[in-house]
Amino acid sequence: MRPMLATKGTHVPTGPGWSHEVKWDGVRILADVVAGEGGRARLFTRNGNNASIAWPEIAPSPLGDRDLLVDGEIIGLNADGLPDFGVLQERMHVRSATSAARLAERIPATYMVFDLLRLDGEDLSGLPLGDRRERLAGLGLDASWQVPAAYDDGAMLFDATRQQGLEGIVSKRLSSRYTFDARSKDWIKLAHRHRFSYVVAGWRPQEGTTDRLASVLVGEPTADGLIYRGRVGSGIGGAASKLLSELVKPLEVGESPFADEVPREDAAGTHWVEPLVVVDVDSHNRPPVKRLRQPSYRGVRNDIGPEDLLT
Repeated sequence: MRPMLATKGTHVPTGPGWSHEVKWDGVRILADVVAGEGGRARLFTRNGNNASIAWPEIAPSPLGDRDLLVDGEIIGLNADGLPDFGVLQERMHVRSATSAARLAERIPATYMVFDLLRLDGEDLSGLPLGDRRERLAGLGLDASWQVPAAYDDGAMLFDATRQQGLEGIVSKRLSSRYTFDARSKDWIKLAHRHRFSYVVAGWRPQEGTTDRLASVLVGEPTADGLIYRGRVGSGIGGAASKLLSELVKPLEVGESPFADEVPREDAAGTHWVEPLVVVDVDSHNRPPVKRLRQPSYRGVRNDIGPEDLLT
């Protein structure tokens, strides 16, 4: 079970047929509650993986044992009070219930529910978005599950989210049906931040060491192969270095996976790896990107794979 995805847009659509929402900088989650199973949701990531253990405060349904399926985004707030994907990094990869409970107290999360797909055994995915949103609003969700507002004026929301430092907006056609595991042009995403997802294809150790990961070499999957976009070291602290090491070191290969040539100064001392791990990177670039400028590592994306970056 995988969610419906939005298509990247170039402008905010206008007219009464569209509704506009904040684009949350978090973890996409489908929450499935089956009646008779104690009111605990099974939480599925964008890739269809069960992530229930990682989010103990989200798993209990605010509607108890009532049957439902909803779509939304789990968010965490940074020191500025803004949703920040990086805040959730420590929580996303937890596989121990004890560790997850401890992290939930230190790094609380909220589930922003923006779509209702099943209720009391009735499949709602074929209804127009406007009807689904109306039913969702009537559920009275609060506390750890919240229903964010939707707006008629997309241009206003786009400007407001930019001024507030939010990630962007998603514009949705009110007549749209929900299609699982599909990318739809009825949902348009427009982002403010210059944040990009890339695939790790190499890593370099800290100077004076042989095993401490200090930077990664990243690339963009294209029809012509994996194209080199730059080396990222800023933002990789102790915890990030340990996590990345655990993920990429077992993937080591004998030669560069890049289809193009990597500059000599970046290739020197690099350990090449199979390009499977996706990371988010902030930079000063505006798209399209040829070579990253002053990039900063933001976190591992375990909710998407290299194949998702081709679209």
